[in-house]
Amino acid sequence: MRDNGVIAPDISDLAGDLRDAIRSAPALETGERARMLERIDRSILSPLGVEASSGHTEAAPDAAARALAVRLTAARSEAPAVLEATAAAQELAIELAQPATQPDLLDELRSLQRDIPPTIRLSPNGPLLVTNIDDIRSHLGEPLPVLPQMALCRCGESGIKPRCDGSHATCGFDDAKDPERIPDRRDTYVGQQVTILDNRGTCQHAGFCSDRIATAFRVGQEPFVKPSGGRMDELIRAVRDCPSGALSYAIDGVEARDEVDRHGGRSPAIEVSKDGPYRVTGAVRLVDADGANVPRNEGASREHYALCRCGHALNKPFCTGMHWYVGFRDPEPGPEHRPTMFEWAGGLPALTRMTRLFYEKHVPQDPLLAPLFADMAPDHPERVAKWLGEVFGGPPCYSEEHGGYPRMLAQHLGRCLTEEWRERWVTLLIRSLHEAGLPNDAEFISAFRSYIEWGSRLAVENSQTDSRPPQRMPMPHWDWTTGAGPPGSRVSALAGDQPHEEPAVTLPEPGEPVGFAQHIKALFRERDRTSMQFAFDLWSYEDVGEHAEDILERLRNGSMPCDGAWPDEQVAVFARWIAEGKRE
Repeated sequence: MRDNGVIAPDISDLAGDLRDAIRSAPALETGERARMLERIDRSILSPLGVEASSGHTEAAPDAAARALAVRLTAARSEAPAVLEATAAAQELAIELAQPATQPDLLDELRSLQRDIPPTIRLSPNGPLLVTNIDDIRSHLGEPLPVLPQMALCRCGESGIKPRCDGSHATCGFDDAKDPERIPDRRDTYVGQQVTILDNRGTCQHAGFCSDRIATAFRVGQEPFVKPSGGRMDELIRAVRDCPSGALSYAIDGVEARDEVDRHGGRSPAIEVSKDGPYRVTGAVRLVDADGANVPRNEGASREHYALCRCGHALNKPFCTGMHWYVGFRDPEPGPEHRPTMFEWAGGLPALTRMTRLFYEKHVPQDPLLAPLFADMAPDHPERVAKWLGEVFGGPPCYSEEHGGYPRMLAQHLGRCLTEEWRERWVTLLIRSLHEAGLPNDAEFISAFRSYIEWGSRLAVENSQTDSRPPQRMPMPHWDWTTGAGPPGSRVSALAGDQPHEEPAVTLPEPGEPVGFAQHIKALFRERDRTSMQFAFDLWSYEDVGEHAEDILERLRNGSMPCDGAWPDEQVAVFARWIAEGKRE
């Protein structure tokens, strides 16, 4: 066996047990069974150079997969072959585990390698072996499933991108550097306020600099950089955003490497860019098969760098932009897929780019808005981007990290915003959208602007001293067809606490069947219906029946209605209605 710490017969027996269990599992469909067996052969047995033995036990698939994954993980081997096999075994174990046991299994696997620092190890002519990096995200900023040990494809041929499926062993992948690659040479470009340092041999050609400041970073011209062609703050922003680590800057002849690397404040993370490289941040150690640091070009950042994913980079393992030329593509959604506004915008990275331009560039130089935002928190641009991302159909980052609608409402209470401020805010945000390179098609701009106009007017309304906005409204959600609705379709913050006559609530007697028309509809007041009209109609039997479980959950946790929780007896009646089959 090609390893220095795992006993070959032990692994052969465990792998054989897993193969036997999968072959005989009646719950697995034929295609699913074939896929798993192929994965065992290509990603576990082949890298280790062993054959599976059979007939040792009649364990169920989940138990057999768990035993193999725990055994390989417990070996704590640094051998690339073992790490590749471990990654596949962990993945199969989680996939085959019962949902209720998955958290315990994941905790056990993490505990076995908890003290190993976040690392990316190169497997010779094989995958990137990623250890203990908990934050791996799509190009949209959405979290991807992670395991303590992962193997990420770098040959470009995997059928389960970004994960490795063993294709490198059959496609002829070669991780050698091309002798014709761009030379390793760091150039210095002196400007009036700032000096730019650049190594073309490190660049991955993402365009984050040239697309944003074309007068300073000049594609196809010499010299490539003319620092006096851009503002100092924009140049520094472009340098700090460079994903390859090729750029740096100096002031008064002193390089600001630590500032470019954000003072080491970012946690280890990997972004799987669309049709492009892995963008690594957070000073993740990159080592070769023997554990030695991978050599870098002169001046290259060790805090952030880009690793080839297409298999054709000239300076492997680092990306050199060859994905553009070889036509590397990630799998596309099916023809029936309808992108959310979040997806169409470019996800959280694009929205963050927009909000940073807005708050870092346009707001400080605007005499009307600068005083208003002078005391904003350092992470304010990121928080606003997460709010917009969630509104437009992205992951619930704002709700989970910052408190959802109540937190946003609290930011506006008592600030007495004016219409003049609101108009300027909208104008400059739209300008930032265009500068950040977000889509400019009529449909997106129309939908985006409709939310910004609607939401900013609510912010003005909620900020007045006499406003009484509902405190527990859900997060708004905006898509291509969502509008604000006609006047009166929401609860106004300026309506005050005026009394509303509501129909009397008649609760069913014990043992009496619970019906929607007789008992449930009257539980929802007119203002409850109005506040939720954007999502569904609380006076509609069909709508309430469809969303009954979600409504019950919110009734129980007190987040619905928006102005106070129901009495326990009303919640119990709604739960009875569901349990009795949701009688009309």
